[in-house]
Amino acid sequence: MQESVSTAGASRRPRISDVRVTPIAFRDPPLLNVVGVHEPWALRSIIEVETEDGRIGLGESYGDLETLANLAAAQTRLVGLDPYDTNGLLSRVYESVTGIEFTGQKFPSAGDKALASAFGAFEVAFLDLQGQIAGLPLYQLLGGAVRERVAYSAYLFYKFGRHKDDPGYPADEWGEALDHPQIVEQTRKMIDAYGFGSIKLKAGVFEPDFEIESLRALRRAFPNHPLRIDPNGGWSVDTTRRLMPQFDGLLEYLEDPVNSLDEMGEVASFSTLPLATNMVTVAFGHIPKTVRLGAVQVILSDHHYWGGLRATQALAHYGRVFDMGISMHSNSHLGISLAAMTHVGMTIPNLAYACDTHYPWQVEEVVVGGRDVFKFEAGSLAPPPGPGLGVRLDRSALAALHRQYLDCGIRKRDDAKEMRKYKPDWSSVRPRF
Repeated sequence: MQESVSTAGASRRPRISDVRVTPIAFRDPPLLNVVGVHEPWALRSIIEVETEDGRIGLGESYGDLETLANLAAAQTRLVGLDPYDTNGLLSRVYESVTGIEFTGQKFPSAGDKALASAFGAFEVAFLDLQGQIAGLPLYQLLGGAVRERVAYSAYLFYKFGRHKDDPGYPADEWGEALDHPQIVEQTRKMIDAYGFGSIKLKAGVFEPDFEIESLRALRRAFPNHPLRIDPNGGWSVDTTRRLMPQFDGLLEYLEDPVNSLDEMGEVASFSTLPLATNMVTVAFGHIPKTVRLGAVQVILSDHHYWGGLRATQALAHYGRVFDMGISMHSNSHLGISLAAMTHVGMTIPNLAYACDTHYPWQVEEVVVGGRDVFKFEAGSLAPPPGPGLGVRLDRSALAALHRQYLDCGIRKRDDAKEMRKYKPDWSSVRPRF
C-alpha cells in the first residue's frame, strides 16, 4: 500500500483514533415510483470519525448490507491517518473495497459506485473534522461561497395513504395522492411549508398521458414554478418520442425518460428540451460516452455515489467544460446528508437548477436540534452555522434509530417486493410504457 507523505505541520495534528459506522432505520411514507413503493423504513448509515483529541467528524450514507460491508472493510484501516490526508483515505478505501493497490487508475467505463460511495461517506467526515480543526464552515474549505443560500425543489410523489401492513402506525400527514387534485394539494402544502420555487414530479407510475395531465394541473395551479418530471427510465424511446411535443413550454427539463445511456442519446436526437439524469451518467467513467452521444444536458450529482464533495465540485467543472447543467439528486436522507449537500452547493458557480431533496418526507432526525436546524426560506437553505458541517450527533436519537434498524427486519431496499403486497403480480421490468 502506498503511504501518503505527511508534512511536519501535519505530524503535530491529532490523528484518527476511532471510526464507527452505525446502521439506522427511519420512517418512510409509501411513495410510489416506477419500481414499486417505498417500504415503511428507509435505511441509512451514520459515520463517525474521531480524533485523538475527541473531535468527531460526521458522514451519512446508505444502509444496505453491501454498503455496510464496504464501510466495515475500510474503517479500521483509517485509524492513524491525519484528518487532512484525503489522499491517504482514498488509497486505503480503494484497497479495502477493491483489493487492489491504488496507483491512480483510470475511472472504469462501467462506473464504480461501491468504491465511490464508501470513499464519499468517509470523505465528508474527514472534511467535517478539517473544518472543526480550522474553525471554519465546510464551504470555506471547499473554496468559499458563491451564493448565500442553496435552492431546493418541491419533490412530489404519487403515494398511498398508508402502508398496507402497518396498521398500528398512524397515516402520514401528507395523505393519499393518486389523482391530479391530490397532487396539486400535496404541492400546495409543500410550497406553503417550505416555499419551494420549482416542482419535480416522480413519474413512471401511471400511464404517461395521465402523468402529463398532472403536470398540466400543476401548471394551472402554479403558473410561475418551473416543472420537471422523472419517469426513472420507465418509458421507451418510442413513447418518449410520442410525448415530446406535449412538453414544449411545460417542462424545465425531462429527467431520465429512458433506462440507458444509449437510449438517452437516441432521445437527445429529437428532444426539444434539456435531458437530465441521475441514472445513466452516475460516475466519472460514464462522462466520455455521455459527451460522445450528446445524451445529457443536465447531470444531477449525488455526493454519496459520485465520491464525495470534492468529486461533486470536479463534476461541476466538467459541466463547464462540456456545457452541461449541474444540480443535485436526493434519496431518503437525514440532516448530515442535507448539510453536506448544502455546503457543497454553496461553492458551485454553475449550480444551474434547484436541487432535489426528500427532506420534507422524513419526520425523524439524528442531529442535535432535530429538524429545527434546517430552516427553509423561499425554498432555500443556508448551511448550519458553525465549523465543519455545523451539525452534531444526537446520541439518544442515534440509539433509537439504530434500535429501529435492528427491529425493522429490512436489510436492503426492495420497492418491488413492497409493491407486491398491494399488487401480487407486480413487475418492475422497464420500460413499463
